[in-house]
Amino acid sequence: MELTSFYPVLGTEDLARSTRFYTEHLGFEVTFAADWYVSLHRPGPPAYELALLDPTHESVPAGFGRPASGVLLNFEVTDVDGEYDRLVRRAGLPLARDIRTEDWGQRHFIVVDPGGVLIDVITPTPPSAEFAAQYAEGAAQG
Repeated sequence: MELTSFYPVLGTEDLARSTRFYTEHLGFEVTFAADWYVSLHRPGPPAYELALLDPTHESVPAGFGRPASGVLLNFEVTDVDGEYDRLVRRAGLPLARDIRTEDWGQRHFIVVDPGGVLIDVITPTPPSAEFAAQYAEGAAQG
């Protein structure tokens, strides 16, 4: 398979509210907007794409028309503490996991988007010796 693009499409019950969340807090811009679908782009480099969809739209196969559930989006950043201040302390986004440093090589916190999708904001850190041994040879670590 030769990919030309890849991006998640999240089903959400409130397109307008979810669109505001991703544009106001996470730097995405709207590139297409209909009453059932919104395409978002975050300029780069690298550039990122994300789409939001009304799960009740006819394009969704029968039996699958539900909002996204159990989804966790990772956003790796250079300064997780600065983003914690901006998104949690100043913007007041709902916090699902407070900021902490993990042995597997992350300092992170998790907020929740309007549709219940978890947003994990991460800065890689050096992993403990136990977790460092689990990385594939040559894989990047913190």
